[in-house]
Amino acid sequence: MWLIFIRFFMLGLTSFGGPAAHIGYFRRTFVRELGWLDERQFGSLVALCQFLPGPGSSQLGFAIGYGRAGLGGALLAFLGFTLPSFALMYLLAVTSANALGLDWFEGVIHGLKLLAVVVVADACLGMYRQFCLRPLTRGIMLASALTLLLVGALWSQMLVLLLAALLGSRLLVGEVGEPAPPTKLRSHYLVIFGLLLLGAFWCLFSPLDPLAQLAAGFYQAGALVFGGGHVVLPLLQQTVGAELSADRFLTGYAAAQAMPGPMFTLAAFLGADSWQQSPLMGALLATAAIFLPGFLLLLGLLPAWHSLSRKPAIAGAIAAVNAAVVGLLVAALYQPVFVSAVSGPRDMALVLLGFACLQWFRLHIVLLVAGFALAGLGFELLA
Repeated sequence: MWLIFIRFFMLGLTSFGGPAAHIGYFRRTFVRELGWLDERQFGSLVALCQFLPGPGSSQLGFAIGYGRAGLGGALLAFLGFTLPSFALMYLLAVTSANALGLDWFEGVIHGLKLLAVVVVADACLGMYRQFCLRPLTRGIMLASALTLLLVGALWSQMLVLLLAALLGSRLLVGEVGEPAPPTKLRSHYLVIFGLLLLGAFWCLFSPLDPLAQLAAGFYQAGALVFGGGHVVLPLLQQTVGAELSADRFLTGYAAAQAMPGPMFTLAAFLGADSWQQSPLMGALLATAAIFLPGFLLLLGLLPAWHSLSRKPAIAGAIAAVNAAVVGLLVAALYQPVFVSAVSGPRDMALVLLGFACLQWFRLHIVLLVAGFALAGLGFELLA
């Protein structure tokens, strides 16, 4: 249990770059370094989390912790991965500190964004070698990348994944694992999810306690949003629009993009600002409410998913979705990861050097984080 928390806490401190980069960090840590699960199991979990609403990378970490040590391991994985960014966003809300304007801080963040380019590129290459071995899966990967590069809307991402699943269920039925004993859905988690969602809608339109309405708004946002932190922005702005000014909201959004770990911890900033009577209570409640629906769905589906994923049609669908996810990562490598990080030849040179070090010498992620942070700081001081 302690090891699970420490591993995810270190990732929570160093995982810059958003959900695409988080998949790369998780794969490198838990598949290649620790061997907690193999590539097939990892790909199966990635496929499941892509189809569920909520924060995909946090759900993936939750599922990895669950597979390692049950519900306790899942909760510790979530706590470790979320705690650093939650603490930073809460402190920013209550102190009104603007570290984003400090040159040295901007330099360090810039260096870590460049590291995210390296990590996502490494994940793309590694997952391509694992999941795109057949002509059809390579074609699905390429078509997915091209579609998402040209039409970057959320609906296109979901459409690509659904079409890949349908295609794979019919044409990749040979991608089957060993039979697993059938496991039923844990329907009580799904019932709780549905009841809370109905309760959240009712709370939003009834004159109840403002704290309950705050929790209901964040729960609704977490339950209805596919695609991660950037997509949840409009719903969250509607939820807290009466309490926060547009400038204050965008300050929190900008800070969340600069933080490591899940972008959904923007809820900590918004909750603290919206509940001035007890900012910590507001931050905790908003954060728990926005993550809860995705985790309830995962707990309900995960036990059955392991046995379902061994059936021929489902296994073929997963193989195709994994290939589509590689295309999704390739598209994300360009936008937003590369575009937001690389601004000139010097940045590109550092990315190439880091990628070479990662491929040839397999440097530990802590060394890479330290090196890129120092390089980013150096670039800022020399500017």
